[in-house]
Amino acid sequence: MLMSRVLAVLCCLSLVIGLLTGRMEQVSQATLSGAQEAVQLLLKMAGTLCLWNGVMEVMSRSGLSAKIAHLLQPLIGLLFGSYARDAAARDAIARNMAANLLGLGSAATPSGLQAAKRLKELSDRRGATPHGVFLLIVINTASLQLLPTTVAAVRGGLGAAQPYDILPAVWLSSAVSVATAVIAARVFRGGDRL
Repeated sequence: MLMSRVLAVLCCLSLVIGLLTGRMEQVSQATLSGAQEAVQLLLKMAGTLCLWNGVMEVMSRSGLSAKIAHLLQPLIGLLFGSYARDAAARDAIARNMAANLLGLGSAATPSGLQAAKRLKELSDRRGATPHGVFLLIVINTASLQLLPTTVAAVRGGLGAAQPYDILPAVWLSSAVSVATAVIAARVFRGGDRL
């Protein structure tokens, strides 16, 4: 809601400035070319995003995501404490983490919502503050990525010759951001236990 208002204000402001400076022709040309470039970029990205969302579906149906979830269980237990003992919460968190590791934010959203809902239910039953939900949101926002597929799709769509040459920088920055986020969540949690 806020972003749509900001966009509306920016559009009105550009029209007013275009009128005041006598550059309405440039404003209208920029509007049309910007819309055209956005559609072209969207079409270039769609193939890559469909491919990786399909890969996630194949992983899920083949049982590979369950194996990844099993591999992530110790980490999930360490991060989420007693909440990780709940199978539904643990599986949703693992699916969410696996999708984020592949850089598939759109594929991570449904499992992230399921995990948040289950963690909230567990918190409500215990009469506790939903720190598990906060931690999940923090981890999702920081998003540790092994394969930044969405970013690579944007880079490829914009003409980058090597869209994945950013991997070392992505690995380092996402690892630092997740570690910082988890530490901050633990510190600000205070004495409460998960």
